[in-house]
Amino acid sequence: MEEGSHLAGSNINVLLKEELDGGDKKMGPEEDNLETESRKPMKNETSDKCFYMLPFSGQTRNKPLIYTFFSLIYLVGVLLNSSIITAICLDVQLHKPMYLFICNLSIVDIFYTSVTVPKLLHILLSGNHIVSFSQCYTQLYFYFTVATAEEILLFIMAYDRYVAICLPLHYHRILSRRNCILITIGFWPVAFINSLVLLTTVLYMTSCHSNIIHQFFCDVKSLTKTTCTGTLMLFVIAGIEILVLGFIPLMCTFISYINIFSVIFKMKSKESRKKAFSTCFSHIIVVCIYFGTCLIGYMIPPYSDILDLIFTIVYTTITPMMNPIIYSLQNSNVQSALLKLMKLRYILKSRQELKQKVK
Repeated sequence: MEEGSHLAGSNINVLLKEELDGGDKKMGPEEDNLETESRKPMKNETSDKCFYMLPFSGQTRNKPLIYTFFSLIYLVGVLLNSSIITAICLDVQLHKPMYLFICNLSIVDIFYTSVTVPKLLHILLSGNHIVSFSQCYTQLYFYFTVATAEEILLFIMAYDRYVAICLPLHYHRILSRRNCILITIGFWPVAFINSLVLLTTVLYMTSCHSNIIHQFFCDVKSLTKTTCTGTLMLFVIAGIEILVLGFIPLMCTFISYINIFSVIFKMKSKESRKKAFSTCFSHIIVVCIYFGTCLIGYMIPPYSDILDLIFTIVYTTITPMMNPIIYSLQNSNVQSALLKLMKLRYILKSRQELKQKVK
């Protein structure tokens, strides 16, 4: 049994080397036998308690370019989202429910990219593609958390727009300061508990195939490709989770916007229609991009690793970076707050330079 486990582990290392070298060469009889051998059942009790993460197999020459690309996406995303958070916090006029939720969305988006991208950058920089089970499952837990938080928050933001446009007289009562604080604090425990339930079902799965993950983080879809038992429970729990926290909120969002547009089109003033529509348009774009890429990404057949990778990159890294751009372009209040922030930074910098010259 120990010899079989050692042989399986060594064969996976050979496959890993082949993947890193490019995977362009045609496999001969020996390599083919090695791949067949490496895919034999392999329990979690083997000495190699780890996964091999190969997100860009065959692209070793382009590693510097890939590293630069993800570094820029991460840094720009963190910078833009941090600017949105700072601008909203400093501008008293933006201390309203709508901007509170935008601020929370920026916080979630920073966490979203921070869960996945830094580990990828470490892999690309060090060349060490080994990820331990504990690292993988920890990353998966926090990924589930931020994904759940984002879904809940997008629904809350749609409800905010529905109350503001369809029930304007009740807006301050329904979305009072107390209620907004409770909502903001409340969706995080829901996200953490949901993530814990999903992770528990993942831990019941048994690895029995090659433990190579063709993804840039520990994604549940990629993990199911390495397992042979315990997936039924995961699919049942994930189906319930998608229904409760994905499909139902999305349908409620869709119905909310039908009611919103019916009210907007009945407005007599062209300026009122334009103003009401501008507050909703940015949120509609964000919802469509996020849920659209998520849906396509999880509906892609399991053998389409490249397409799966592309759509996963879009909704986990590019979308969080684009969200502050979309909101700042479509919202004049956010634009003015960002301009005030830039002016404030310039004034503070000028004062520091002046003090240094005086000294």
